Amino acid sequence: MSTFAFVFPGQGSQSVGMLDAWGEHPAVRDTLAEASQALGEDIGRLIHEGPKEQLDLTTNTQPVMLAAAVACYRAWMAETGRAPAVVAGHSLGEYSALVAAGSLTLADALPLVRFRAQAMQEAVPVGAGAMAAILGLDADVVRSTCAEVAAAVGEPVSAANYNDPKQTVIAGSKAAVDQACEALKGRGAKRALPLAVSAPFHCALMKPAAERLKERLATATLRAPQIPLINNIDVAVQTEPDAIREALYRQAFGPVRWVETVQAMHARGVTHLVECGPGKVLGGLARRIVAELAVGHVNDPATLAETKGMLA
Repeated sequence: MSTFAFVFPGQGSQSVGMLDAWGEHPAVRDTLAEASQALGEDIGRLIHEGPKEQLDLTTNTQPVMLAAAVACYRAWMAETGRAPAVVAGHSLGEYSALVAAGSLTLADALPLVRFRAQAMQEAVPVGAGAMAAILGLDADVVRSTCAEVAAAVGEPVSAANYNDPKQTVIAGSKAAVDQACEALKGRGAKRALPLAVSAPFHCALMKPAAERLKERLATATLRAPQIPLINNIDVAVQTEPDAIREALYRQAFGPVRWVETVQAMHARGVTHLVECGPGKVLGGLARRIVAELAVGHVNDPATLAETKGMLA
């Protein structure tokens, strides 16, 4: 039997109609009904009909992606009964992983994630912050260049997502990010791509949002995960609820260490990595991080069947 991990996507993988292929699958239907009740609005309709502008609002995207990923996971469990050996999630996806691991209920996670999204959106005026993907450069060069630019400009810019060995996303004030992009291109980056985001996630500018989130997390009901979960901020497995709360607080303004997370899964004996939820971004990253990992997806009945066969 293969040793497999499940990973859950973050913001950016959403699309109108992303769950349509499931039809009336009971696990998906019931999950959307539960999500709609928890948030007091028809989440299934928003996913099915959009419009895209509404779906792409951070305050909608974060809870919707959580609900969609959990729906896919529940469909997998209903069809196979096989739980992964370890789980993780990219940024927002860590909350999906916590639900899959039994640490958070979906009903508790959804309003928590919506609060997180609102706090992040309100922390920085629109247009004051920015993010950019730096391609073709080692993370060490990205990190040191950002530190130099931040010191010179007097505004923050830092590595926000370590996505693969040659792709690092940076975040900070717009002026500092723009200057860092130019400096990084001068140091050999193949491309420096501005990202269409509504806030500069996972950087120092998110500290006010993180402080608000910390207060909210203090009242959230968390349990020890039933499946080991490797977190973003420390690349560590935590079992104590207070340690999980602290990691989620720091994750809001600290970098997503995704390269190390996938490497840690491989070091634990994982041979197959399954991206659970809309999109196929994490599967592509995994192949570039650990080439020998077999990669599967669970985002519709066809991919579920393929992955079930892969893990047989």
